[in-house]
Amino acid sequence: MKRSRFSDEQIIGILKEQEAGAATADVCRRHGISGATFNQWKAKLGGLEVTEAKRLRTLEEENAKRKKLLVEAMLDIAVLKDISTKKW
Repeated sequence: MKRSRFSDEQIIGILKEQEAGAATADVCRRHGISGATFNQWKAKLGGLEVTEAKRLRTLEEENAKRKKLLVEAMLDIAVLKDISTKKW
């Protein structure tokens, strides 16, 4: 997945700027983002503080690593089962 050019802290700052009363279109134009991007950020990070967003990011990275390890282990098991069922 492509990394954002904005950090989590910047994204939360942009969201808080809009929550403070600025128009969404003005905030998007000022920061050079689309309305769809803003809505995605709001759905994912809306209401979070910076520390919570950092924790979320680390948990997502850790989860991705574990999923990769699980897939590799399942592939190894499938190969071993395939080898053990063949007649030599």
